[in-house]
Amino acid sequence: MKKDKVDLRIIKTKRNLYEALLNLMEKSSFEEIKVSDICDEALINRSTFYSHFEDKYSLLSSLFNDFKEALIEELTTEQEFSNSKEYFMNLIKLLLNHMSERKKFYISIMNNNKNSIAMDMINDIINNDITKYIENDNSDIPSSFVSRFYSGAILSVLMEWISSPKKYTDEDIVNYLDVLIPDKI
Repeated sequence: MKKDKVDLRIIKTKRNLYEALLNLMEKSSFEEIKVSDICDEALINRSTFYSHFEDKYSLLSSLFNDFKEALIEELTTEQEFSNSKEYFMNLIKLLLNHMSERKKFYISIMNNNKNSIAMDMINDIINNDITKYIENDNSDIPSSFVSRFYSGAILSVLMEWISSPKKYTDEDIVNYLDVLIPDKI
């Protein structure tokens, strides 16, 4: 079976456009940014931009989708956990690592632009992962309720960590949540 050849120029152009958008979003809100600003920052022509994206919204959407796919892939694990706490601690460490590696993205869209679409997307990914883990749990509390509770709590803590990077270290987050999360739901 022959694989489709990946055009490295397209990958490089998209990466440059993503980086340019994130750089601009560190300084300005998304609404203030023009396609010409993105092109200038990425050092590309507008025609090149429009050969890949319809507008700045489709660029942002593509950026979100790439981050979404990366997060889902990183959370996909075939590990067995002995209890709920072990699962949640593993999830938190994976999320911290994911966000640390992409801090610029998260700071740009969450701190500077307060993008609720990104927050909803991340919350849904975390919620779906938790739901998969606990759906066969024999609890009196519906799994959808439990997963919303924990995904909201985890996302809230991670947003605090991103918005105040000097306030808590990764290790602080892990240690605090280790105390707060019970062994069994």
